[in-house]
Amino acid sequence: MRSIDRRGFLIGGLGLAAGAALTGCAGGRPPAAAPSFIGPADPAVAAAEAARRPGAVRDHTLRAVEQTIDLGGKTVRTWSYGDTVPGAEIRVKAGETVRVRLINELPKETTVHWHGLALRNNADGVPGVTQEPVRPGQEYVYEFGAANAGTHWFHPHVGTQLDRGLYAPIIVEDPAEPLAYDEEWVVVLDDWLDGVTGTPDDVMAELSGGMGGMDHGSMESMDHGEGEAGTTPSPGGFMMMGARSPLLGGDAGDVRYPHYLVNGRLPSAPVTFTAKPGARVRIRFVNAGGDTAFRVALGGHRMTVTHTDGYPVEPAATDALLIGMGERYDVLVTFKDGVFPLVALAEGKKALARALVRTSRGGRAPGAGVRPAELERLVIGYDALTPAAAVRLAGRRPDRTITMELTGGMMRYDWGINGRKYDPRTIAEVRAGERVRVSFVNTTTMWHPMHVHGHTFALGGEGIRKDTAVVLPGRTLHADFDADNPGLWMVHCHNLYHGESGMMTLLGYRS
Repeated sequence: MRSIDRRGFLIGGLGLAAGAALTGCAGGRPPAAAPSFIGPADPAVAAAEAARRPGAVRDHTLRAVEQTIDLGGKTVRTWSYGDTVPGAEIRVKAGETVRVRLINELPKETTVHWHGLALRNNADGVPGVTQEPVRPGQEYVYEFGAANAGTHWFHPHVGTQLDRGLYAPIIVEDPAEPLAYDEEWVVVLDDWLDGVTGTPDDVMAELSGGMGGMDHGSMESMDHGEGEAGTTPSPGGFMMMGARSPLLGGDAGDVRYPHYLVNGRLPSAPVTFTAKPGARVRIRFVNAGGDTAFRVALGGHRMTVTHTDGYPVEPAATDALLIGMGERYDVLVTFKDGVFPLVALAEGKKALARALVRTSRGGRAPGAGVRPAELERLVIGYDALTPAAAVRLAGRRPDRTITMELTGGMMRYDWGINGRKYDPRTIAEVRAGERVRVSFVNTTTMWHPMHVHGHTFALGGEGIRKDTAVVLPGRTLHADFDADNPGLWMVHCHNLYHGESGMMTLLGYRS
């Protein structure tokens, strides 16, 4: 069997989950659903979409291409959406219909996953589960109602493609937006190696060999010296050793990256956001990284958290945020007068990405290595945030609990769920109308950002609403959701390389 095709966690080429072969809105044969589960072409999927009452159609074209990109004085050969990294933002209003024509000009097949959106199952972009992969030279149309407002993003679900330049934000505006602010700034964070030290496929090949008898727990005794990316290079160059973070419960990551980016730019050539002193700005943070959590702060300022993964929370002040891969946070900041660094510290990796905020024509920009004091102050956590009343999940005992043990380690690089690598024939059953609790039990010594497709869950039953949440080593996290979106849905670790190695599974609605 060839290696699992990623992020889509990967299924391209593994055959069709539960026998369901798929199609989206364009071309291809209709899926043949497994007899016991609702497939993406089932009438129940179309009925759920109709119930969302999708409105006016907003058309977009997305070209997936291979080209040379300038990261700010450093050019790399990579894959991207259009001619920029990140790709051009898609922005619509809640209730509108998004129709995107994907043109695949890459040398490999691909798909697009719309991360964070509770959309129709046959638009979810998981090859072998919700659609056939889009081959080179082909086109494919995604069409879905954008029901839930918020900060979301999109990326491939094939192989290690996400760790190239294939990602971009999709912002769904609330027509009845209650927040008052003057301007918006979308900030996309990333870790980067493609075209510099190798390719993501090279990384996967090295990691798949494991550590030859050395697991994460033994790393505490290793040298913590700093290389270019702030960690000790391994003999092959990609595997990270000695990245530690108390916030993440120990090991911070598996991969040594040479660069970290804010909106596609190196810290030595940062993007600059310009505003007037006193401007109230909504910053939408997206972590598009493959293996890196970022601790983010704006020098000289506090931030007020307003949303997690697109859903509102009761406003809460903080100095810094810890953002795992796939997570999003919205904050409000009132800018002071001057020039200030927005710094995204690669958590545990002793390196950073940065941008600048300028509200004054004068003033000298801080140096590329400046780390704001706010990074070492309050870093708000899930428990300190409360969902806004309008989005709080109604109190109800779970009708069904699905336990997912997160298993594996670095020694064999055998990440999995319930002791098994991904198998599309393994589907956890749910039924429409149920309150479902997914209990993520982390038995490993590594943290995992777990993502559920097609749904937003409440932490601990009535906590904040999210679709991606960090599960710390040795801890259990309960994610409750109402089963109201029929189909076959991925659940996986959003560490690209953990997912690619097998830490993913499927949820399926019974026919």
